[in-house]
Amino acid sequence: MPLDHPLNSLGFAKPPAATRVVVAMSGGVDSSVVAAQLAEEGYDVVGVTLQLYDHGAALAKKGACCAGRDIHDARRVAEAMGFPHYVLDYENTFREAVIDEFADAYLAGATPVPCIRCNERVKFKDLLQTAKDLDADCMATGHYIQRKVGAAGAELHSAADAARDQSYFLFSTTAEQLDYLRFPLGHLGSKAETRALAAKYGLPVADKPDSQDICFVPNGDYAAVIEKLRPGAADPGEIVDMAGNVLGQHRGVIHYTVGQRRGLGIGGLEDPLYVVRLDPELRRVIVGPKAALSTRTIPVREINWLGDGAFDSQKEWHVMVKVRSTRAPREAVIRPISATEAEVELLSAEDGVSAGQACVFYASEGSRVLGGGWIWRGR
Repeated sequence: MPLDHPLNSLGFAKPPAATRVVVAMSGGVDSSVVAAQLAEEGYDVVGVTLQLYDHGAALAKKGACCAGRDIHDARRVAEAMGFPHYVLDYENTFREAVIDEFADAYLAGATPVPCIRCNERVKFKDLLQTAKDLDADCMATGHYIQRKVGAAGAELHSAADAARDQSYFLFSTTAEQLDYLRFPLGHLGSKAETRALAAKYGLPVADKPDSQDICFVPNGDYAAVIEKLRPGAADPGEIVDMAGNVLGQHRGVIHYTVGQRRGLGIGGLEDPLYVVRLDPELRRVIVGPKAALSTRTIPVREINWLGDGAFDSQKEWHVMVKVRSTRAPREAVIRPISATEAEVELLSAEDGVSAGQACVFYASEGSRVLGGGWIWRGR
């Protein structure tokens, strides 16, 4: 093979047929299109689907990834496009690395984001190692995020379609992982383009609805899952104001989240009250006015830095940050405490900042993702 062979679409100086790529297939439209597209381009594609929990109980459940039906759909796509497909049992790993922490964090009054932990601890760790064990040159996923090569190596960038961007959920991707990962959908302008490609390839999942829920939380009912995982977690307690005055009773701290207004059961008050803090040890839900939700200072730890230079090499980083996946980035100053801890100061106050959520860093200009960390203490 000539040394001057042009780079293929995945960035390797060899023909697609000599390039093995493992595609992480959830059974949904996005990862199916990635696999089909790469197979059509002539790559040596291997599809891998993770069984993350007992899919016997999930077969009838719609709207979540990795259920039994989704494994079946991924297999059908592989058969249609003519590449091998494997199902790996990661149930124990997923429970230990993701579900148990989710339950414990929720019980501690945090609002966890298990999809980030799944990417960090399962998909981009164990599955990525499996891809290397299969002698793959890279691993591709259907995430809407872009990988670009800069002066210092691979960089993470937001998706071209802001409405589909998944950078918030991928902030913990390390530089080493980024060298090996590929995200072929990140440059697309809309989900409609992805579905058009699915139809073009004749995929059986072309019209399959997008997943909405966390895969192990049917219908978004977090509390029901926590009660099942941690019996006795829904013990009732008091709803109190910020001075400690009892306003009513609640049916379990796990049924409430910071910023919640509706469903508190303490009507008849002149001004609306919001959940401003949860105290699981005393089984108390603390409520207050909306102003009490606002904060400008956010402590962050477990920071994964993807910017240029060492994170703690500067006293300040002027960036944009997101504290919820559904919110737009806003201006902030990061002040490193160590290589993995910092205090983030928002230039304008944000409501409902909650422990357990991620704080993701973006360049002030352009689309580059600079990393992020975990919010570890509320107000």
